Amino acid sequence: MSDDMNLYQRDPQYIPRIAAVHDMCGYGKCSLTAAIPILSAAGCDVCPVPTALFSAHTKYRVFTFHDTTAILDGYLDAWQQEDVDIDGVYSGFLGSAEQVEIIKRLYREYPRALRLVDPVMGDAGAMYPTYTKELCAATGELADGADVLMPNLTEASLLTGRDYPGQNIDDSQVERILGDLLSLGAKHVVLKGIDREDGTLRNYVASRDEGAAAKHELVHDKLPYMIHGTGDAFASSLCGALMAGRTLPESARIAGEFVRHAMEHTRHQPHFEDRGVSFELDLGELTQLVR
Repeated sequence: MSDDMNLYQRDPQYIPRIAAVHDMCGYGKCSLTAAIPILSAAGCDVCPVPTALFSAHTKYRVFTFHDTTAILDGYLDAWQQEDVDIDGVYSGFLGSAEQVEIIKRLYREYPRALRLVDPVMGDAGAMYPTYTKELCAATGELADGADVLMPNLTEASLLTGRDYPGQNIDDSQVERILGDLLSLGAKHVVLKGIDREDGTLRNYVASRDEGAAAKHELVHDKLPYMIHGTGDAFASSLCGALMAGRTLPESARIAGEFVRHAMEHTRHQPHFEDRGVSFELDLGELTQLVR
């Protein structure tokens, strides 16, 4: 395993600061309501940059949506005036195409910060209801220079301009997709959610230096039900493990197991298929990374 897969050297006495550029969802356990507790459990100081306000995630029949683009430049101006320092920029769901420029501003103002990009655009072959082709194209600009790019197969298809292939893809297809994602300028890629209908889920990690053929495969047991918010929980716990000093393949493995354990606890909650992944009882797994 090459040294380039270890992206952050953790000082045990230092708590890294992460700018979490995501929406705030009142109900449904996703975005900032996942990123803040999960990254905090992994020993990070989470500094939210709210891209939108939702009453609930977009799988609910009724939800409210408020785009926060207009306030974000002033928000970051205040950070600059107080000399806030940042060790990582972790971006996810965006409220408008203009918010890509907000993330690029963070990159300019914090050039040493890790660029952790979850290009949240859709799932199961479809864009999320508030997304447009313009917003997806703008989100794609964040791939260039990303230290870690973390798409699912729908998002990988949108980023690379291919038709959605479904979740059951073979190794040669995985390598082509990884190669195309790396060619967008990402230094490392984590491709999520390959389901070959064999009772497991696979995630793949590849680096620009080693190439797609040298990919790392992480295999996890698949549970017989789906829960909303697992992608955000996976990406947030992966980022937390990285900031705890773990390598990228190890971080992807930790994240996959964290999500599986959380899903097992979630099924005991009322209306679990709607309420989102209940990870609270499993946060200790991430705290142990920095003990």
